[in-house]
Amino acid sequence: MNSYKMNLNRRKFLTNTTAAVGGIGMAFAGVPFIGSWLPSAKAKALGAPVEVDISQIQEGQKITVAWRGQPIFIINRSQENLNMARSVSNEQLRDPNSNESLQPEYARNDVRSIKDNILVLLGLCTHLGCVPLYKPKMGELDSSWKGGFFCPCHGSKFDLSGRVFKGVPAPTNLSIPPHKYVGSSRLIIGEGA
Repeated sequence: MNSYKMNLNRRKFLTNTTAAVGGIGMAFAGVPFIGSWLPSAKAKALGAPVEVDISQIQEGQKITVAWRGQPIFIINRSQENLNMARSVSNEQLRDPNSNESLQPEYARNDVRSIKDNILVLLGLCTHLGCVPLYKPKMGELDSSWKGGFFCPCHGSKFDLSGRVFKGVPAPTNLSIPPHKYVGSSRLIIGEGA
């Protein structure tokens, strides 16, 4: 009987060990399989929000970040830039109140932003998708220029709030992506306020 009991214990031990090793092997084999169901890093990047530290952007400076494969302009406007944007008369603009343009409701104001000094724009001309140049200096294009964005492809002009002027090919203002602030120095593009 003793040898029978030893054989039984040995069988239980071997069975349990085999089951444990098989279970661990299945877990290791299952990880890549389950992982293949998750979206790739490229797919995540295409729709993932982008976080930007805006504390390092100097007054008057523009930086460009990528979100969903598109350029996003972030400009720290000076008080002079804001005054120039506000001095453009509504008669000069195609859509001064941004009624036809793509923008979140919280950016529907005279400077088209949550914080007056920080402007966040999709950096693509609304005519054919060219990237407009940032021309913030008064008189930089001509004597009437009060600063803004100029599309070199077909000549569209936008003020320092991204509003389109009349008589140019672009049909609407530059688009404003959804964004929000976390604290005073972090901007998240891709999530609304």
